[in-house]
Amino acid sequence: MPEPPPHSLDLVIDFVNTLDIEQETDELGAEGAAAWFVDAGLLAPEAEIDEIDRRRALSLREALRSLMLTNNGGAPSEQAGQVLEEVARTGELSVRFAVGGAATLAPRAEGFPGALARLLVPVASASGDGTWQRVKACRSPDCLWAFYDRSRNRSGVWCEMAVCGNRTKVRAYRSRGEKRRR
Repeated sequence: MPEPPPHSLDLVIDFVNTLDIEQETDELGAEGAAAWFVDAGLLAPEAEIDEIDRRRALSLREALRSLMLTNNGGAPSEQAGQVLEEVARTGELSVRFAVGGAATLAPRAEGFPGALARLLVPVASASGDGTWQRVKACRSPDCLWAFYDRSRNRSGVWCEMAVCGNRTKVRAYRSRGEKRRR
């Protein structure tokens, strides 16, 4: 089993992967959103999420996916950055200094705004050392699964070469064959 990604990026990856396009399942559905945040340790067990909060979570999830696609060669999205900034602002994400001067990033807001902002802490930390660029979304349009690119030269483009990579290569092969027959 590989070592987890740095900066708790696995939490962000898990959050984005709450939507499984292939299986057509969404852990942030009307009934499951609060449970996911509680299980992830971001909310207290008694916490409840209303529909507005759930929609904010979905918006953040898709903004993060968009940034992960950008890390994988996709077009940048101005809207994605705006969503992250709004979540950081609402969650009152700020730098905190310990007695010895060590700095940490943490939300000051309680409840759901703070929970969403906590998802941005690993992103900000990883952006500082360049490891955020290794967090990608699969290029396969029927997958878009988030993953941490462990390749030496950061060239990974599919979540699983044996699945999505193979499907993409087969589609390209078939497409070339159809063009030759015409």
